[in-house]
Amino acid sequence: MRLKLLTLALALAATSLPSHGEDLLDAYQQARANDPVLAQADATRLSTGEGVDQARALLLPQISAGLSLSQSSSSGGSQTFEDPNNPGQFISTSGFGHTRTRDVNAQLSQSVLDFSKYANLKAAHSAADAQDQTYQAALQDLFVRVTTAYFTVLTDEDQLTFAKANEEALKRQYDQADQQYKVGIAAITGSYQAKAAYEAAKAQTVVAQNTLDNDREALSQITGKPTGDLKKLRDDLPLDPPVPTDPDVWVKTALESNPSLQAQRDNVETAEHNISAARAGHLPTISANVSYGKSASWYQNSDIHSNTPASTTIGLTLSVPIFSGGLTQSQVRQSIYQRDAAQDALESERRQVKASALNYYRSVLAGIAQVQSAKASVQSGQEALDATRAGYSVGTQTMTDVLLAIQTLTSSESSYSQARHQFVLNKLLLQQAAGTADLKDIEGINALLQ
Repeated sequence: MRLKLLTLALALAATSLPSHGEDLLDAYQQARANDPVLAQADATRLSTGEGVDQARALLLPQISAGLSLSQSSSSGGSQTFEDPNNPGQFISTSGFGHTRTRDVNAQLSQSVLDFSKYANLKAAHSAADAQDQTYQAALQDLFVRVTTAYFTVLTDEDQLTFAKANEEALKRQYDQADQQYKVGIAAITGSYQAKAAYEAAKAQTVVAQNTLDNDREALSQITGKPTGDLKKLRDDLPLDPPVPTDPDVWVKTALESNPSLQAQRDNVETAEHNISAARAGHLPTISANVSYGKSASWYQNSDIHSNTPASTTIGLTLSVPIFSGGLTQSQVRQSIYQRDAAQDALESERRQVKASALNYYRSVLAGIAQVQSAKASVQSGQEALDATRAGYSVGTQTMTDVLLAIQTLTSSESSYSQARHQFVLNKLLLQQAAGTADLKDIEGINALLQ
């Protein structure tokens, strides 16, 4: 049954929409490319991933080389040195002059045994895994944020449409009451009541318009693009319950697949490796070293050119920590406290994920009844308004009764619109809680638009 006031409201909405509008998938694609929140999560993920390469680099050979040039000056006197060309012969120089020296060196070192570096590498891997999961959570959150913002705009558009229709209906009621007063068949009280309701409806229309403008801007903030005309949810909305129908299955899936929960598990693993790295501060380390050096000198006021033969040194270095002022013990305790905090955060997230899965499962089931009830309320409200208007025309109903019937119908239409949009959103929120939300869910919702 087509409802009169609802039909008028939908007709008013249709006049402002072109034949083709922007849909949810368009909004998501724009947000995927422009959303700064997701971009920040991606940059953080990449930054954290670099920690793996940095931790691994400390286990690989370290090579360095150096070249130094120096000059020393003397104000007088003499210098005696061995003739490099005639060993055993000494030469004495005197007078003003300076000496120039060149040193060339190279070093190669390789960590042979350092448990802290191995533990830090494992911690870096766990931290990178945690950030990967955090990014996946941000991606799923983008699905929800875009859909929420999109349906908020649709709800606002409906609220504005209903507000305009309510204003129009009250305007007609006011005109009728004023005309009846002028011709002497009704008291002025009815005209005053109708005018007050009409003026209040005009104010509600202004509020609805402002809310719509603000929420359209909120959607633009996510997509990075101006919000155009949006496709609406079709009338024949399928009210299907969640599949599977067992809430325990949803909880189990959430505890296994939710990326935010998995990120917390990885954080605990990272903290465990940090404890191992801190405890390794008590252990000895071994490194292999190879060094090469060569130097040469020139003397002013002399033809002597001294070249020191190149030297190569190969060896192992054993470093045994004995006492560091309590630093290592403090670092171990700190790492344990951080691990305990990570475990508490994991347990908190686990409880939140379980609660969210159950709450949204129940919300979807309740939403089915809410949509059906709201639809029936709209139909009853329209029938009540028609009957009240008929009673008013014959004197069995008052103007107050008519105004209340109009407001009741408008409220029912508003609740019906909100219930439909929230039902679709709750199904996506259930998928997010379970950790299984993906692009196919957006495409499925998009198929419900027209």
